Amino acid sequence: MSVPSSLPPRRVSVAPMLDWTDRHCRSFHRTLTRDTWLYTEMITTGALLFGDAQRHLAFTPNESPVALQLGGSERDDLARAAKLGEQWGYDEINLNCGCPSERVQRGAFGACLMNEPQLVADCVKAMRDAVSVPVTIKHRIGVDAVEDYAFVRDFVGTVAEAGCETFVVHARNAILKGLSPKENREIPPLKYDYAYQLKRDFPSLEIVINGGIKTLDEVAQHLEHVDGVMLGREAYHNPYVLAEVDARFYGSTAAAPTREAAEAQLIEYCAAELKRGTYLGAIVRHALGLYRGMPGARGWRRVLSDNKKLARGDLGVFDEARAYLNDADEFFEKKALQDSKDFV
Repeated sequence: MSVPSSLPPRRVSVAPMLDWTDRHCRSFHRTLTRDTWLYTEMITTGALLFGDAQRHLAFTPNESPVALQLGGSERDDLARAAKLGEQWGYDEINLNCGCPSERVQRGAFGACLMNEPQLVADCVKAMRDAVSVPVTIKHRIGVDAVEDYAFVRDFVGTVAEAGCETFVVHARNAILKGLSPKENREIPPLKYDYAYQLKRDFPSLEIVINGGIKTLDEVAQHLEHVDGVMLGREAYHNPYVLAEVDARFYGSTAAAPTREAAEAQLIEYCAAELKRGTYLGAIVRHALGLYRGMPGARGWRRVLSDNKKLARGDLGVFDEARAYLNDADEFFEKKALQDSKDFV
């Protein structure tokens, strides 16, 4: 199922990243880009069906377009979880067929599912029968020592027969034994040509490429060969890379948001969340890279990483962090003077 006309196309998206792309992260990213597709962390079917579904699924309308990524391999459970996601307002349901962690393997889902394409196809069909929003797949190009392009071609072909129209291709193999998830993001070589070939072999499918992409120039180059590009850790560590996406890839004529404007919106968001009892550090950790590459960025990160300051829930921590970006000496001289007066 293609993207509804009311939503932007999946030309650019931010990858689902475990422990990172929670609702606070997505809300922050949305201050930088209106049109980029955002994804939840991978959420297992068990967590949704037998745990606190509201904690996992709650999000604000401004996060849209936003996709729910599921982890699981039981058709009925995936169908029920997908239905929950649709009821909560998610614009897409994505099945994880790319995570190589041992914990995920023990649950018989993630990248190991690529070895069972018919099972994945059956899961996709069950989810598509349960929901009206698009059901998509995120996967690798191979598993362990299997490096033949035919492997991923046949996987995509089988799953496409079940009605899946969108495939997010992390253009590396998944090594299920011997490498950590971090090493799996770095050691297996990138083979972008496999994703390009998938688009040539399946021109009617939407192919989104993922893996090691850091700049918008690289995004533009990939878009000459595929339909969309998914940014991963670069969007997290250097979030301001998202600020030019709308103008460059979606035709927006609005001025790109400044870092300062994004910070101001973040502070407003923090104020609202503090009233709900949210720990300040759970929010600001996603903005540590906002001023990456700018003078004073290290000081900004250091202050906003200070758990003692964050535990107080005092938004003045932003003033202290910002001082490193502006006239730090003047700020701390005034602070020292005020402290000395308070002491007297």
